[in-house]
Amino acid sequence: MIVPLEGMREMFLAWKEIRYAKLRYGLVVGIMILVAYVVFMLSGLANGLADGNRKAVDDWQATKIILSEDSNKIANASQLQMQDLDRVTAKEKAGIGVYATAVEKKGGTEKTNVSIFGTAKDAFVVPKIIKGRLYQNDKEAIVSENLLAEGYKLNQEIRISDQTLKIVGVTKATTYTIAPVLYLTPTAFKTLKYGAQPSGNQPINLIATKGKTTIDQKKNQTKLTSMTPETFIENIPGYSPEKLTLNTMIYFLFVVVAAIIGIFMYVITLQKTSIFGVMKAQGVATSYLVRSILAQAFLVGIIGVAVAVGLSVLTSSVLPSAMPFAVHWEEWALYSVILVFVAMIGGLFSIRTVTKVDPVTAIGGE
Repeated sequence: MIVPLEGMREMFLAWKEIRYAKLRYGLVVGIMILVAYVVFMLSGLANGLADGNRKAVDDWQATKIILSEDSNKIANASQLQMQDLDRVTAKEKAGIGVYATAVEKKGGTEKTNVSIFGTAKDAFVVPKIIKGRLYQNDKEAIVSENLLAEGYKLNQEIRISDQTLKIVGVTKATTYTIAPVLYLTPTAFKTLKYGAQPSGNQPINLIATKGKTTIDQKKNQTKLTSMTPETFIENIPGYSPEKLTLNTMIYFLFVVVAAIIGIFMYVITLQKTSIFGVMKAQGVATSYLVRSILAQAFLVGIIGVAVAVGLSVLTSSVLPSAMPFAVHWEEWALYSVILVFVAMIGGLFSIRTVTKVDPVTAIGGE
């Protein structure tokens, strides 16, 4: 019971000093809030961009993604045929064509970027319909709900290139490469992307599977390579560089927090040298003073992180839908712990100053 009691005494002392020197510690807390706020906002933007690139693929819940071996793991560079499905054995499988383009309302002028997936209507990758129905022919399509925010609606005719399609169904909101998703038949996909093709030729870009997957690598046919969905996602152009850049900025901010808290706590400690000297002369242990400084840094970190999380959540609620932002609470909890920890590391910079205080010199003795 002694150790917890001592810890409470040090925390109580730290809190009293923070309340007494409101201006000094207010500046430290304010900077902590700003830096932590930037960390959480960057995290939200990084997660938003990442989710915007991968959400549709995550929705498939596939076990493996199969591309042509020479595609360098990039869907748009993979050239397969629907008959390549026969070379793949799995519990469930789907041939999918991938196409990035723009869609416009029939008779309209404004275009919206979309990601098109061409696959059979009964394929396991096709999401559940929340409004309307599945496409039944090559002139129909289903769209993700977030496309409706752009002014599109159910049973509306749209134009893609020189083709006219009708929206007959709506799925839950999802994106691929930061664009709303549109599903249609493999034939409609072929016509949109490649134009007129021989009737027996049905191009696709990838094969998604569920369950144990095996590939028959036949001689004189396109070599296939399988990978996990995570590996496929990491090779989406721009996905990894964007994530690495924003995460690097976040990690750098952790160093900034330690430096800022360290500098401020060091200056505040220097200003209190005479007080520490008096306390030492009265028999207060150096270890107690050190723990009180760490307690101050801990409280600064806790207050700063708590306020920053609240501000970040409020900001996320008013951001425009065009700005991808996602709150991953597990990650924010981890970053909160790290921020408080590095704030305490910053407090360690003042320990040497406290331990070297000579009571006689500090109180003006000879």
